[in-house]
Amino acid sequence: MSNLNITSKKQRTYDAIVIGSGASGGWAAKELCDAGLKTLVLERGKNIRHIEDYHAASKAPYDFEFRGRLPLEKGNGLVYGINPGSRLEESNIQWAMAEDEQPVVQEKPFKWRRSYHVGGKSLLWARQTQRWSDYDFEGPDRDGFAVDWPIRYKDIAPWYDHVEKFAGISGDKDGLDVLPDGEFLPSIELNVVEKHFKQVLQKEYGGSRHLIYARCAHLTDPQEIHIQQGRAKCVHQTLCNRGCIFGGYFSSNSSTIPWALKTGNLTMRPDAVVESVIYDQEKRKATGVRIIDRLTKEPIEFYADIVFVNASTINSNAILLNSTSDRFPNGLGNDNELMGKFLTWHNYRGHAGASVPGFSHKKVEGNRPTNAYIPRFRNVKKQETDFLRGYAIGVSAGRGTNYSTDMIGEELTESILNPKLSNDWYISTWMMGECVPVEDNHMRLHKDLRDKYGIPQIVLSAEWKENDIKQADDYVEQCKEMFEKAGFENIRASNRDTTPGSEIHEMGGVRMGKDPKTSLLNKWNQLHECKNVFVTDGASMTSGGSQNPTLHFMALTARAANHAVKELKKGNL
Repeated sequence: MSNLNITSKKQRTYDAIVIGSGASGGWAAKELCDAGLKTLVLERGKNIRHIEDYHAASKAPYDFEFRGRLPLEKGNGLVYGINPGSRLEESNIQWAMAEDEQPVVQEKPFKWRRSYHVGGKSLLWARQTQRWSDYDFEGPDRDGFAVDWPIRYKDIAPWYDHVEKFAGISGDKDGLDVLPDGEFLPSIELNVVEKHFKQVLQKEYGGSRHLIYARCAHLTDPQEIHIQQGRAKCVHQTLCNRGCIFGGYFSSNSSTIPWALKTGNLTMRPDAVVESVIYDQEKRKATGVRIIDRLTKEPIEFYADIVFVNASTINSNAILLNSTSDRFPNGLGNDNELMGKFLTWHNYRGHAGASVPGFSHKKVEGNRPTNAYIPRFRNVKKQETDFLRGYAIGVSAGRGTNYSTDMIGEELTESILNPKLSNDWYISTWMMGECVPVEDNHMRLHKDLRDKYGIPQIVLSAEWKENDIKQADDYVEQCKEMFEKAGFENIRASNRDTTPGSEIHEMGGVRMGKDPKTSLLNKWNQLHECKNVFVTDGASMTSGGSQNPTLHFMALTARAANHAVKELKKGNL
């Protein structure tokens, strides 16, 4: 029997284990496999194969049995995890999760969006990819909230290059120090109203505010590296959240995972609910990962020299907090008891819109999978307002159509099939502000309640702070001013009391830093107290910035994975 156990353990032993298959987990797998490491990727959800498992991709409404609507009986017991509270439809039921999959205790209301399948949220993200600048890295050190980042732009810049070239990012060379340029494919043209707004900002604000094309992970001109991945040009269907059969946008499923599989070094293990990381007190390092098989409820252990934790922010925190031992009674690497604290997310409370007269001779033809963007302009080089940090603004303009159903017969058919253009264009904007991390915004594990896998339930306790509300008030004021200067009409702008967490970008809890007393990870994303465990998803963020964070996660991951390989070869892990 002992020989059988030895054989079984050997079959479950790898050079590296990656927890999670989303954007950052996929990058960890790619880099580790490219370096020759036999790598196991653990995903708690079901398997999703690129192209063949995108069941709703490219379908027209008439291709669905009920034009996309879902009979109630088909949705019983399911929730649309990526957007809690939204209606399940035929086009998104594939991404649904069981209502009892992972119950959460909401000490304070927090909208946690989850996506449990191979590829995770990389199949469903907005694909916005804006770089950080030193102004973002230096924010905590300047204003004293959170701790200083242990890296600066020069440390991550080569890895932004590395990720952008492989993923394929469309954008313009804008020459802005607040939003550094990158390795870009051609952008997609702004429309006439967005160009008008851009010119107004340049004229009225003396070069301090800029409207640019929002850099986006879409292939507008595939290069050889993308062709090698089997990907093709984006065709602007804008049905992205069903999965893209062309691989026109970046996802783990279309890019990093199949690339890693081609090396022969990758093993995928879906339906693996990670319970904890295994720590060996004698070896003073992690030796593997415990899972519960989602389908059989069987506990299984896998072993490796390196563990990358990329389960998404809240789950990565939960896994590490649940990884207790005599050495780490409060969670792996959690000597300072800061793990789970200083959670942050992005502030989307502010929205604005207006009608745009004067362009009735113009219309847009076709779709565009991204929008325009105004980079942060508040508190960039110095503190200028009564709130900390700042916000970026998303911008989208268009022209709608109208039709009447007041007639019958051929007139009704003609009205519906050939709707008339609206007289005016419209413009919409939304803020994405940096929520300053504070200690009492946190998550923890419940002492008594457990889920159906026997794992402690997560307690979420986070709320808006005065700084977030002031920030959104300023956005409302500034949008009104900018709209008025641009000649827009029927201006509407509001600071909405939304539920925290609504925009997916959870960050923090296992933050990077220079001092083990005030942070959990070093500059290479290693746990200070357990050097062969790396955390490179949103949990590692020291502060949140005002940019969409996924590009940052991917660059941190590629950087950390290459460092891990070097350290492993030196015998340091």
